[in-house]
Amino acid sequence: MPELAALTWRQYRLERRMFWRNPSAAFFNFVLPLLFLAVFGLVFSSSPGNLAVLIPGIAGMSIMATTFNALAFNMTFLREQGVLKRIRGTPLPSGAYLAGIALSAITNTALQIAIVVLAAWGVFGIGLPKDWLELVVFTAAGVVCFASLGVALSHVIPNFESAAAYVNFVFLPVIIFSGVFYDVDKAPKFVRDIAEGLPLKHLIDGLSGALVTGRGLSANLSALGVIAVWSALGLLLAVRGFSWDQRRA
Repeated sequence: MPELAALTWRQYRLERRMFWRNPSAAFFNFVLPLLFLAVFGLVFSSSPGNLAVLIPGIAGMSIMATTFNALAFNMTFLREQGVLKRIRGTPLPSGAYLAGIALSAITNTALQIAIVVLAAWGVFGIGLPKDWLELVVFTAAGVVCFASLGVALSHVIPNFESAAAYVNFVFLPVIIFSGVFYDVDKAPKFVRDIAEGLPLKHLIDGLSGALVTGRGLSANLSALGVIAVWSALGLLLAVRGFSWDQRRA
């Protein structure tokens, strides 16, 4: 176990270095959500009610972007470039390699949430989180859910060239219907019905309780349950469909 932990740590450090050497990855993981926050925050700066909706929405979108999007792209790239197959043939334990990738995604999520929280407090005057425990629980649940779904999606992406189309085909409708930029409870009924079936809407509900209302975990147990169901489905599909081999010569 100490040796496995040491190898995981080394792989994690390597993943962090490679991440920061990839400007496009840093942009889509950090800069893009912050651009949304800055633009819509300025638009809603005179409306505290809209800001109270926007901040949890951007936080939820950030979790999805740094896990679902990133892992769907990365796992497809690593598989199709033959990196996974070569790693499989080395002495490095598979668990250490995959754990290093997962920990890197978790680090990105933690940094993104910290930036959103600081921006909400220091720039938009929303204040610090009302319930830190709820923030940690829902962030962790969101990471597990969207990371597993991202890996599962990578299994159906045929090649890296088409990865952007597949990921955006899922990502864009989800953030639109889940109420990232508006109060979904005030949307038409068919939009609310779609949102209720999506994990991001329930993640945003939990983050709203943590960041804005302070309602606590007990008031959002049903949201946590929906995220848990999606997590179980994502983990099942991620494990069953995982392949170390390329799909093309």
